Amino acid sequence: MATGKEAALSETDRERIRQAVHAAEQQTKAEIVPMLVARSGLYRDAQHWAGLIAALTTLAALLTIEASWLPWGWHASNAAWLVLAIMLAYVGGSWIGTWPPVIRLLTSPTRLRHKVALRAERAFAQHAISQTRERTGVLIMLSILERQIYVLPDRSLAGLVSAEQWKQVVQAAVERLQDGRIAEGLSCAIAACGVVMAEVCPGRPGDNPNELPDQVISES
Repeated sequence: MATGKEAALSETDRERIRQAVHAAEQQTKAEIVPMLVARSGLYRDAQHWAGLIAALTTLAALLTIEASWLPWGWHASNAAWLVLAIMLAYVGGSWIGTWPPVIRLLTSPTRLRHKVALRAERAFAQHAISQTRERTGVLIMLSILERQIYVLPDRSLAGLVSAEQWKQVVQAAVERLQDGRIAEGLSCAIAACGVVMAEVCPGRPGDNPNELPDQVISES
């Protein structure tokens, strides 16, 4: 899977997802909106911690081998070089702290989930997913850096579907997403969501307008 630098899909992938949304909505009045984002947060604290770890590691290493670089006693120039080495280590560590695997390593799972949830809530409002006739919008958002998929239903649907059913929608995509098959994973989640929605809010023959676009939303 991509790691947060971009959220790119080919035209074939986009069409596959669009068709999955169209098929899922045939049997339900729910409006399913797929979304792909590169990341849900900046995680600047991860950069700080990575820099701090690198600086402390460098300091410990230099003090451990003090005899090799300080053979004639302590001098002011030695202190300057020591400070410079630690500063460079912090800068290098902070840069490493921008790498997605390092961000995931230094950020708690709880905080990652919280950032994804906040991004989904913001997207729900920004893209007017709540502006359907019967408040039946469902956002399915994949956040690549965090490697999480989040399902956010409108208020009218929240009480109709159990947490276990939403979990099954997510699980339908997890294995494929882990293998980097983003379009296939999202399509499976959309299909599973369509099955659940068909049970709790089935479509009415002749009165099932397509209120929201079927295309996947991609953002950085």
